[in-house]
Amino acid sequence: MKICGLQKTTLLDYPGHLAATIFLGGCNFRCPFCHNKDLLGNDAEALYTEEELMVFLKKRVNILEGVCITGGEPTLSGDLESLILKIRDLGYLIKLDTNGSRPDVLKRLCENGLIDYVAMDIKNSVEHYGLTAGAESLPIGEIEKSIDFLMHGSIDYEFRTTVVRELHHEEDFIQIGRWIHGCRAYFLQNYVDSDQVLQPGFTGCTKEELMHFRQILLPHIPNTELRGVD
Repeated sequence: MKICGLQKTTLLDYPGHLAATIFLGGCNFRCPFCHNKDLLGNDAEALYTEEELMVFLKKRVNILEGVCITGGEPTLSGDLESLILKIRDLGYLIKLDTNGSRPDVLKRLCENGLIDYVAMDIKNSVEHYGLTAGAESLPIGEIEKSIDFLMHGSIDYEFRTTVVRELHHEEDFIQIGRWIHGCRAYFLQNYVDSDQVLQPGFTGCTKEELMHFRQILLPHIPNTELRGVD
């Protein structure tokens, strides 16, 4: 397992909780708008040992409430379950960020009582999913299994889409609304450019455009909100 980053305090990553965020290396997607390009490949650099991480978390037990585990794609890490067990033994809540491509891992972690909250990315409509994920041959059936598991399970969860003007259009959100109709919560996050983006040249949407997409989604998902938009 490669622990490639640690945000020691966040009020944003775990809704309703003061948390720390752990970034794990490795990902099976290559979303061109990804902000974590240094975490994607097998050569991602580990910046913390597990021992260093646990020393930090033990010191913050009476301050932090939860730990967010993100990436990359954390479900690719073979030692993920072991790490979560150690963190839970300290009394922390666990939030997992995932692209949903490994439903068997997601299901096992949740059914073993190791996860308290899941945030799963919905990259785009089914038609444009592979292009948006940078993985044309991705198994969309695995994504659908994760969606189905979360929507019919008992784990608290959210779906979320990073909206990129060049990749997302009105018809995509019509299709997404039908696809995840009735889900618990769905967030639209506007793309923000940075020097760390895998493929430069993308732009975000205006607030008005995002509000329009939200209006399209509301009949299917009443709990659709914008996140990080002034």
